[in-house]
Amino acid sequence: MTATDASLPDALEQRLVELETRLAFQEHALAELSEALADARAEGNRNAGMIGHLLADLRKVRTELYADPGEEPPPPHY
Repeated sequence: MTATDASLPDALEQRLVELETRLAFQEHALAELSEALADARAEGNRNAGMIGHLLADLRKVRTELYADPGEEPPPPHY
């Protein structure tokens, strides 16, 4: 066995360790991104719900402020 033959498995082992390290880092980053995406979706759903409630409240207030003219009593006659 020559020096080159002995160094080849070491180089492959080193490369394998490097690839496994990169994979572990990528899996961790993917998990963090997945969690951030889930949080963003939940926040979007909460915001959509709040906007829906605000629009309903705005419609109610608008209806109360600007009632149908047919519902108002006639003005006094002079």
